Amino acid sequence: MLGTLKKMRVQLDDAQQVQYQLVVGDELLPLNPLIGKQLTLTHTGNIFCCNCGKKSKKSYSQGHCFVCMQKLASCDMCIMKPETCHYDQGTCREPEWAQSHCFVPHYVYLSNTSGVKVGITRHTQLPTRWIDQGATQGLPIFKVSTRQLSGLVEVELAKLVNDKTHWQAMLKGHADDIDLNAKAAELIPQIEAKLHEIGMQKGDYSIERLDETIQSIHYPIDTFPKKITSHNFDKNEVVSGILQGIKGQYLIFDTGVINIRKFTAYEVSVELI
Repeated sequence: MLGTLKKMRVQLDDAQQVQYQLVVGDELLPLNPLIGKQLTLTHTGNIFCCNCGKKSKKSYSQGHCFVCMQKLASCDMCIMKPETCHYDQGTCREPEWAQSHCFVPHYVYLSNTSGVKVGITRHTQLPTRWIDQGATQGLPIFKVSTRQLSGLVEVELAKLVNDKTHWQAMLKGHADDIDLNAKAAELIPQIEAKLHEIGMQKGDYSIERLDETIQSIHYPIDTFPKKITSHNFDKNEVVSGILQGIKGQYLIFDTGVINIRKFTAYEVSVELI
């Protein structure tokens, strides 16, 4: 197989285990059956922008060339920090794109990655978002009407719990199960006054408290690494070894780990032995 990498496709099966597919150009490679086998990925040296397809010397914002990174709304800082949305100021890079991506329902959630964290995602992205972060549990706690609103709520919760995943700890093992409903019941009263204030400021925008069940997620892993060594196509074009597991967007080899999402748009050849 030869083609550009994209974020691995994921799906939960009936046993709540993640089924992974490696996207290489237009081809899909099922990865779960390859656990325990030799797999080699070789970077050709080429990078092709995931938006315009032009060859690029470097990848920006997970697979874009510099020009696309500068002009696309999906690459703007407000995507990373939704609370800084500047649509109302008339400075959005792509107002039509924002209408279909930012002015749609979003969830604020708690998940268990390397411990409890708070996060946000569009209503269409659960449980994919949790899987991409390597969470073993997830629980949506609020449904809100816009992306900016989800960011404002997240900021308040992030004062109480982590909003980042400690990826090295996540890859070394599974965190103990947490009663996320109990955690939500502990956290929400501490921000209720601020939620009311946000709601008053935003007028007709809505913040809906949810009562959902905890989603459990299992990953195909034979062996967890005791020490984290990262493969990097920018330093070494060949990543090879026995595939020992997959978690989040990481392939876990006996020789180290690689974040596939980080190398979106990198052209690679894939060889099975």
